[in-house]
Amino acid sequence: MWIADEWKDYELLDCGGGEKLERWGRQLLVRPDPQAIWESKREDPGWRKAQGRYFRSSEGGGHWEKDKLPEQWQIKYRDLTFNVKPMNFKHTGLFPEQAVNWDFAREKISSAGRPIRVLNLFAYTGGATVACAAAGAQVCHVDAAKGMVGWAKENARASGLEEAPIRWIIDDCAKFVEREIRRGKSYDAIILDPPSYGRGPGGEVWKLEESLFPFLKLCAQVLSEKPLFVILNSYTTGLAPSVLGYMLHLLISERFGGKVTWDELGLPVTDTGLCLPCGATGRWFSE
Repeated sequence: MWIADEWKDYELLDCGGGEKLERWGRQLLVRPDPQAIWESKREDPGWRKAQGRYFRSSEGGGHWEKDKLPEQWQIKYRDLTFNVKPMNFKHTGLFPEQAVNWDFAREKISSAGRPIRVLNLFAYTGGATVACAAAGAQVCHVDAAKGMVGWAKENARASGLEEAPIRWIIDDCAKFVEREIRRGKSYDAIILDPPSYGRGPGGEVWKLEESLFPFLKLCAQVLSEKPLFVILNSYTTGLAPSVLGYMLHLLISERFGGKVTWDELGLPVTDTGLCLPCGATGRWFSE
């Protein structure tokens, strides 16, 4: 398991009973987590003192109880600053377990010894975008949601990267990649964080199990002649990390050589010393 254990402003204090207790800066949140199916003694006082709690509804969705919670606040990871905002469907705008991928990308970019162009697809609020930009890469940030791209720009500004060479694109990711292929554009690195299910702006249906392999095959066409890395994330329950690695081997490694690795992402749990699994990642990188 790749464990994001370098945080100072984020901490997973405890989890169990289908929920997790987290510290985001000075704020304590309780949110649902489908992986935490074991029982917890809930001895941590944070369970009772949390400023925000998300409750699921039996009819779908849910709601926040957050009377004591700011509308937004900032936390840091290394030299990066992110704006946290409790939003619909329990999210905060940041997946802290992805910090291990940010560190991986930054190390590869910093040691490449040449200019690197990164394509970040399904880029959400730009955690990977600002990490790559901070390492000196040119980044193309693509997401279909205008609000998420605006939030990512806020994170870039907060991290002192408002003048960094970041291209902000609001578009369906597949359509954008198809246009880049026609334009003859190429990238040295690609980061993909696709949803399990979604609809594009034109009503296109995205179902990860059916759409991911052809989409990754499409993305391979915009890799440069000397690509540096590809990161492929999945939060789809039941999809093994090795599946991501298998696809990267077939579509990237067989063409460019290099190495493929894969694993679960995890967050350390302060009260138990264990780690909560938080999704899967496959990585291809040149050697």
